[in-house]
Amino acid sequence: MKKKICIIGAGPSGITALKNLSETGFEIKLYDINSDVGGNWIYNEKESHSSVFETTHIISSKSLSQYEDFPFDSKVSDYPSHDELRDYFQSYAKHFNLYQYINFNSLVKSCIKLKDNKWKVVTECNNVENTETFSDLVVCNGHHWQPNIPKYKGNFEGVFIHSHKYKKASPFKNKKVLVIGGGNSACDVAVETSRVSKNTSISWRRGYRIIPKFFMGLPSDVFASRMSFLPIFLRNFFAGILANLTNGNNSKYGLPEPKHKFGETHPTINSELLYKIRHGKINPKLEIDYFKGNRVFFKDNSSEKFDVIIACTGYILSHPFFDKKFLNYSEGPVPLYLKMFHPVYDNLFFIGMFQPLGCIWPASEQQSKLLALLMSGKWKRPSNIKELCDREVTHPHMNQIKTNRHRITVDFHLFMKDLKSQIKKTK
Repeated sequence: MKKKICIIGAGPSGITALKNLSETGFEIKLYDINSDVGGNWIYNEKESHSSVFETTHIISSKSLSQYEDFPFDSKVSDYPSHDELRDYFQSYAKHFNLYQYINFNSLVKSCIKLKDNKWKVVTECNNVENTETFSDLVVCNGHHWQPNIPKYKGNFEGVFIHSHKYKKASPFKNKKVLVIGGGNSACDVAVETSRVSKNTSISWRRGYRIIPKFFMGLPSDVFASRMSFLPIFLRNFFAGILANLTNGNNSKYGLPEPKHKFGETHPTINSELLYKIRHGKINPKLEIDYFKGNRVFFKDNSSEKFDVIIACTGYILSHPFFDKKFLNYSEGPVPLYLKMFHPVYDNLFFIGMFQPLGCIWPASEQQSKLLALLMSGKWKRPSNIKELCDREVTHPHMNQIKTNRHRITVDFHLFMKDLKSQIKKTK
């Protein structure tokens, strides 16, 4: 049977899947809810699929955040802005003539596996539904779009939003702002609002490690990559020492100390948070206990009134076009070989559904190259794939704390090596 491939999503992972699969010569259609390629990196002041802010820059450097087949222009910033990234992805799509395959403003409503092993895909564009069948389904819908909303005792009578709705700092001018979280988005939001707010505080439920964007004049990931030849436990050991030498203990900033080893959670890449705390622009707070009116009570029995709470509490891994009885990765393990091959369904693939300590799309590109080889018959799906899927769950690259956020973590350098080693095993 001649293949007819459906790709969901025209973000960074979707377009590299499209580029590599288009070279196989098979019929392909890509559906995306936006009006152009770029996914989260298409900034829009209105709430949308995008989760970038007005001032967002990527937290990995350009040299480790580019497609192998399409390097950044030398003029691009060390840490590209969302504008630079949007232009980069759209240039990629134009260069490889990808727009001809893409159906924009199209919501994928359902994907159903039929008895003949084909996929029935229902989409909606301009309130008109369309149904089509495909031989293969490639899922690239991303995992930073469905907000994870935290729940607390009591009711907060001020404004409570998730960071997905946060677009710029100006609406919070002269407001008392509380930011929840210690990840990259939380620290960015705290820093940006502190420039205009009456007061900004940040609440952590546990200790995080803050890594500056530059070490010895080099982007921190470039500096760290010089240790990529070492085993992960040694890399993390030395990285932890370096982080402590650079910033000192969290307690010096009024922040809780991490109770885990370096690498057991995602580090936060930010060069301004600690500076702002020591300059009195951001106030550290412990974990929230409950709300009452506009007052927030914290676990150390302190309390304070706020006008706005911005919850930077991450996202839910979601595939709303699948029936949850068929497939649901919102909780629990994600048993996929190389984070892309399903143990049972041999015509269902995931591209970009992993969280590296680094950038996603360079590895998505390698996944896509491997998938194109499979589709072309040049690489064979392993016969023991279920065993390999289970092993990825029980033997992750690094042992991290057990939260939903850390279920799909990979080490950037090791994952790239794993993928490239399979690409070399072509017929």
